[in-house]
Amino acid sequence: MDVIPLYNKFPPLLHQWPPPPPPPSSHLHHHHHHHNNTTKTAHLFPPHKPLSSHPTTATPLKLSTTTTTTKSPFALSCKPNSDPFDISSSDKPREECGVVGIFGDPEASRLCYLALHALQHRGQEGAGIVAVHDNVLKSITGVGLVSDVFNQSKLDQLPGSSAIGHVRYSTAGSSMLKNVQPFVAGYRFGSVAVAHNGNLINYTSLRASLEDTGSIFNTTSDTEVVLHLIAISKARPFFLRIVDACEQLQGAYSMVFLTEDKLVAVRDPHGFRPLVMGRRSNGSIVFASETCALDLIEATYEREVNPGEVLVVDKDGVKSMCLLPHFERKACIFEHIYFAQPNSVVFGRSVYQSRRNYGEILATKAPVDCDVVIAVPDSGMVAALGYAAKAGVPFEQGLIRSHYVGRTFIEPSQKIRDFGVKLKLAPVRAVLEGKRVVVVDDSIVRGTTSSKIVRLLKEAGAKEVHMRIASPPIIGSCYYGVDTPSSEELISNRMTVEEVRDFIGCDSLAFLPFDSLKNMLGEDSNGFCYACFSGNYPVLPRELKVKRVGDFLDDGLNGSVKSIDGAWIQVPKNQTVDMVDQPR
Repeated sequence: MDVIPLYNKFPPLLHQWPPPPPPPSSHLHHHHHHHNNTTKTAHLFPPHKPLSSHPTTATPLKLSTTTTTTKSPFALSCKPNSDPFDISSSDKPREECGVVGIFGDPEASRLCYLALHALQHRGQEGAGIVAVHDNVLKSITGVGLVSDVFNQSKLDQLPGSSAIGHVRYSTAGSSMLKNVQPFVAGYRFGSVAVAHNGNLINYTSLRASLEDTGSIFNTTSDTEVVLHLIAISKARPFFLRIVDACEQLQGAYSMVFLTEDKLVAVRDPHGFRPLVMGRRSNGSIVFASETCALDLIEATYEREVNPGEVLVVDKDGVKSMCLLPHFERKACIFEHIYFAQPNSVVFGRSVYQSRRNYGEILATKAPVDCDVVIAVPDSGMVAALGYAAKAGVPFEQGLIRSHYVGRTFIEPSQKIRDFGVKLKLAPVRAVLEGKRVVVVDDSIVRGTTSSKIVRLLKEAGAKEVHMRIASPPIIGSCYYGVDTPSSEELISNRMTVEEVRDFIGCDSLAFLPFDSLKNMLGEDSNGFCYACFSGNYPVLPRELKVKRVGDFLDDGLNGSVKSIDGAWIQVPKNQTVDMVDQPR
């Protein structure tokens, strides 16, 4: 099927909405470490029927919750940050989550489960599915991998032809079960569930104003704010309440909503995070963060949900409407560099092709005499193939990644601290010994993992190690749904390329030139957000950003909580806290 251009015209607008107010604030998360691993099942009983006019009193909604325990790697509890040997993630930015929505399929919850499997790379800390059956929204959420949370009997408890699902990434502080989406709420006109990928930069001020007027919050997630805004909206029908709520949001959001009779998908006016629509052969509609989820459940990719678009699916079909005036598209370039699966089409472009192109550019712009090209698996693989092909040098598997490394809860002594990388990556001496090696990775964040990899390769006999990075240097923290460290911790924000090379210990180092990246994107280049490379934020964060304490654990291989100065992070050097809004 042809990829529909991102700027395809919307159908005639039902409403023209005023632009949102200037962004007032940044996100602020309060996080606590989870100490147990439970799977929560909640039933929302059928609410009273919607009245023809606003009711003066609302019928209370009954809520029953049952909790069961599942075994998973996360069942072990430990103090926050007590595990300097945790190698569950490398020194990389992390995507916040993945969402999926299905309408009109008798196997909705099972298809949701499969789609979440395909999106597991977007989040491994929690998973949830909400299905609707006989006008009841039923939720099962849990901490851990999709396969930890769900089994045959759990999915049997989720009948119905509509469902939404979510996989979540968070650091230790926020893995508590109550923060695992989708969230379900009952309000005066029924029930609504939401799954959200992104980050609201005005969460703090929105929550404060809602609490001032009496709202009570259950979680520490910015997504809960959206449910409150929908509940207090006076607009009718339901999709207009979503529009009403979204007009007050600033930042990044790709969301799916489920009610008793509708599935709604919405994307922020800049289109920071991806969201696509597909259709199965039986006519059911599917929304997902990436096309790889559509492929797995045999849904045909139709198009993206456009920036600023609301898509409403019900028994009458799919309706599209404009949510907000169309800002310039600012899609996250890191989806193509690292987050998305190579077999996905993201923002209308093949991820595999993008990464292969990055490698070819590096071979052209930063060549070096070498005998072999290897990748840091798995994220550097496709770029390394591009580099090797362009340079005419053999591509070999010089590092083998273990697929069985989860979380380890041992307290290492200083002597064995470095085993973290060795557990995850094993060098192949036959490939490396006596060779001049180019090693391709997708990005350098703190630089700690890169230095360990260089040491690993040299210890395995590599004569020279030349690092080639398939992205520009990261100098700014992300405020739009990607978990990056503070700008102080970003090595490229503190050091020149030569200083980074010296720190890592490689013989040469080159990053993807920013101009070459933009040239490769051609006419689309203005439609991407490069804030992490340039420090220019499309929607300005106006408050200090407080990150989860777990983010200060170096690369998860070493480091100490004592090195954190109160867990506060400065705004980037080229910005001040009380800045005046710049014109868009």
